[in-house]
Formats: sequence, C-alpha cells, structure tokens
Amino acid sequence: MSRPECYSNPPVLNPNARVGHVEKLAGLNSYLSGSPNSNAILLISDIYGYEAPNLRNIVDKVAAAGYYVVVPDFLHGDPYNPKNASRSIPVWLKDHGTDKGFEVAKSIIEALKSKGMMAIGAITFFGEWGDKS
Repeated sequence: MSRPECYSNPPVLNPNARVGHVEKLAGLNSYLSGSPNSNAILLISDIYGYEAPNLRNIVDKVAAAGYYVVVPDFLHGDPYNPKNASRSIPVWLKDHGTDKGFEVAKSIIEALKSKGMMAIGAITFFGEWGDKS
C-alpha cells in the first residue's frame, strides 16, 4: 500500500491539454500521442487518471522521442478525488482492483497488435511527481 504522501498532491485535470488526442481503444477512452508506425508504449496512469496534465506532458515527450504512447482510462472516468471525504483511498481502491486492470490491459495490447504493433512496452507512474499546472 502506498503512503499518504502519494495522494497529497493531486493534479488539476484538463482533458483538452497537450499534443495527443483522445480516442477509444479496446472500448476505453485513451490518450494517444506519437506515430502509430512506431513501437508502442502502454503507459498506466496513477490514481489521478489519464487526464493529469503532467502525465500528458510526459506522454508527449516520450512520443516525440519516437514512440506511440497509449494511456487508457483504466479508471473508467473515476479517478481518485481527494476532496471526496466519503470515499477514502481504501474505499476507492476496492472499486479499482488490479485484476480488472490486468484484463483490460490484455485487450489494449491485442488492439495495438491488431494495428500491426508488435513491439509493445509498458510503464506506470505513481506518487508526488504530478504537476498542478
């Protein structure tokens, strides 16, 4: 379990930020950036979701280095909201088990393979690296 400090700096969410675009991939809204003719990276967001501005900045920088980066909304439009006192981290986590994410990730990987991408890596972030701007 992560420490409380990891949750103390939530980003300001802005779905219209940055270079990439949002489209459905394997049934999930996903932020995509880079050339689909490149090797793919599946980037898994932290609890604040795929709309976090600093996450999208990182995605766009990685894409500019020559990769096709995909950030699916594994949280299904339900990122952690620290302002919701009735839904603490333990309560929120019960709705977002890793078993659900694993199955969805397999679907995303299959969707990427169906587009001809065979070299697919994965990375995730978590913690106080988020930028509020």
